[in-house]
Amino acid sequence: MMTFSQLTKRFGDSTVFADLDLTINKGEIVVIIGPSGTGKSTLLRCINFLEQAEQGQITIDDVNVDSAKANKADILALRRKTGFVFQNYALFAHMTAKQNIAEGLITVKGWTKEDAYRKAQQILDDIGLGDKAESYPAALSGGQQQRVGIGRAMAQDAELLLFDEPTSALDPEWVGEVLGLMKTLAQRHQTMLVVTHEMQFAREVADRVIFMADGRFVEQGTPDQIFNHPQDQRLQKFLRQVGINKGSLHSEL
Repeated sequence: MMTFSQLTKRFGDSTVFADLDLTINKGEIVVIIGPSGTGKSTLLRCINFLEQAEQGQITIDDVNVDSAKANKADILALRRKTGFVFQNYALFAHMTAKQNIAEGLITVKGWTKEDAYRKAQQILDDIGLGDKAESYPAALSGGQQQRVGIGRAMAQDAELLLFDEPTSALDPEWVGEVLGLMKTLAQRHQTMLVVTHEMQFAREVADRVIFMADGRFVEQGTPDQIFNHPQDQRLQKFLRQVGINKGSLHSEL
């Protein structure tokens, strides 16, 4: 189980979000949707301490961290429980696909290169890129690069995977393969917190959808509740803006 409570983030005098609470059960897929600039990506970064929140408790299994007082040991312990998938891949250009996946195992978990490379190859085989192990990012398509990014997160055997708009930097032809891999992870009951603009993915895969606006969790529920029976006027307006009418989503992935 993963929880955060009273999570608050400010940039100078500007409050991005304040007093956010959330519990995610093991194996649950929670998707956050909402307009740009409301703090969705910043929230993910605060959970993984890529940004530090001014206030809030973050707990993943037996690891509990006070955001305001976290030290390096606390942050490392929390990161060992999480994997982060960036919207712009964030692969090391000078490393092969196999090396990109193995790097975290070596530097964070202390694995030997031999063991890390063996694990990385297993991951690449699993995600359908076994023949790309020695390829550098520049030789891979956008979709392949993002799949390597997901593979890097998978290699950590993390309790929680955090996805920050994983398809936003992709050309349309590569979106499907990345969402397909994420659907496979969902079928394996991998716990995930996903920020996305892919409404169809949220409808098909999420156990729970959260609409975030103005730095708050405005409404949350099952995909059916959120997309077919929205209650808050801001959610209703957002769905209209992204071209969704009640019941208009259907299976295409």
